[in-house]
Amino acid sequence: MIVFPAIDLKQGQVVRLAEGDMDRATVYGDNPAAQAMLFAEAGSQYLHVVDLDGSFAGRAENREAVEAILEAFPGHVQLGGGIRTREAVEGWFDLGVSRIVMGTAALKDPQFVKDMAAAFPGGIVVAVDARDGMVATEGWAEVSDVSIVDMARRFEDAGVASLLFTDIGRDGLLKGCNIHATVELARQTDLPVIASGGVKGLDDIRLLAVHSSDGIEGVITGRALYDGRLDLAAAIAMAQKG
Repeated sequence: MIVFPAIDLKQGQVVRLAEGDMDRATVYGDNPAAQAMLFAEAGSQYLHVVDLDGSFAGRAENREAVEAILEAFPGHVQLGGGIRTREAVEGWFDLGVSRIVMGTAALKDPQFVKDMAAAFPGGIVVAVDARDGMVATEGWAEVSDVSIVDMARRFEDAGVASLLFTDIGRDGLLKGCNIHATVELARQTDLPVIASGGVKGLDDIRLLAVHSSDGIEGVITGRALYDGRLDLAAAIAMAQKG
């Protein structure tokens, strides 16, 4: 199982939000590239980056910060946030992004996401972000009438790399990852699932790693790392035992 340390960007700064609320942001630094290097030094070969401003704007708003991260981080960078055109997808892949995460586009323009998955095999991740089991979009500001399972199944035969499932009600709150919902989603779809939202410590990593055989590909963690509740090197080691 892969551990993806997260770098969420707001106005060029490294932040974490509580329940996806842009007004409840905690700033953890003003040098995203330096943060990426710290994660690399701890042994991470993967990084999850989100352009939060871009999620709302529908276009890149933290391009300079993302480019600095790509230059600094020697591993694989997974990027999400407002990437909704073919030009944007191609541009980020050309700059060295390994995988692109699409959420709002997956719900509102699924054919576009399927086209991108076909054009870039293994390069597209579909974000299934949910409140009470229903998919949320537009930076989590809107909740749809589509269930997470229905959303996931729309892309099973599309060639996407994996699903990124976030329980918004737990995100950034250190309540613990929603292990049950994540595992159930993995069991109900043929696609690998990345867990996100609420990771509070090593026990979450252990419990998810146990279910790697059920289709749990990885886990994203942010606040627990920044607050010192989770040691990244220890998390990576624990994940590899799964």
